[in-house]
Amino acid sequence: MAKDPQTPIDEEMQRAERDAEPQDDPVEGQLDDADAGEEVLAEDESLSGTDFIEDPEADVLAARVEELEQSLAEAKDQALRAAAEAQNVRRRADQDVEKARKFALEKFVKELLPVVDSLEKALDAMNEGASEAHREGVSMTLKLQLDVLAKFGVEAVDPAGEPFDPQYHEAMTMVPSGEVEPNTVMDVVQKGYLLNGRLVRPAMVVVSKSAE
Repeated sequence: MAKDPQTPIDEEMQRAERDAEPQDDPVEGQLDDADAGEEVLAEDESLSGTDFIEDPEADVLAARVEELEQSLAEAKDQALRAAAEAQNVRRRADQDVEKARKFALEKFVKELLPVVDSLEKALDAMNEGASEAHREGVSMTLKLQLDVLAKFGVEAVDPAGEPFDPQYHEAMTMVPSGEVEPNTVMDVVQKGYLLNGRLVRPAMVVVSKSAE
């Protein structure tokens, strides 16, 4: 026999019976899929939001640290410059003191050189007609004078036979000569002198030139 088709009333009743059946409750502490997805999404949003949180106090401290580091670098540079300048000043002062010590006697030496010149000329004039005692006395006086000068750094410039040097020699005249090379000191009219290597008086000389 053919099965009767269900009426709309019967379908409604069956649907009501299914809805009335007890559903499985979620285990305590366990979320269903929808709730779990929403919680994960909320946590991700919370974490991503913390990456962009700005801390004004940290920015201020960082700027202050940078400012202090720059100030420290500038202070170090200024200290190095000051130390270098102090060292240069001290070196210049030492050089000035050394120069003053070496050349303080320059004026005094210049005053003594004519005395030496006179003794040398007197000794040359005594070669004939003077007693041995007189010559020996003048010679010893001249030697004592030169020894004292040498003790204080004075040395003579006697360039006979040497090439003419305008830094230490002053040419009185030039004489033609075929025996020596041109610009050679042929005769020393007056000796020159140095004080600790610095010229006090140039040597007065006669210089050779090419013979015509």
